[in-house]
Amino acid sequence: MKLIVKWVLSAAALLFVAYVYQGVTVSSFGSAMLAALVIGLLNAVVRPVLVVLTLPVTVVTLGLFLFVINALMFWAAAGVLDGFQVRDFVAALVGSLIYTLIGVVIESALERLFAKK
Repeated sequence: MKLIVKWVLSAAALLFVAYVYQGVTVSSFGSAMLAALVIGLLNAVVRPVLVVLTLPVTVVTLGLFLFVINALMFWAAAGVLDGFQVRDFVAALVGSLIYTLIGVVIESALERLFAKK
């Protein structure tokens, strides 16, 4: 149940990002659901590989290169979907930052909501 709620809230977060930032466009809630799924899959499969491959750069930049990796995952999801567009890399960077901040809030809220007693 927690996974489904997180998926729906992540899709709503994408719609919010598109609402507050002009560089990101989502055509419908269904597109947001699909985009949230693709972003989640990319973050689960591709992101760990990129983190390991770019570890020296990440160490030199004191971890700031992880923001670039997040933006690349956000931009890649937009590249494979029709209803989710990101204008350019800067838009992907800003959009992924907003999306990540909302995701942290969602995760925190869900941990409290679904806490085992």
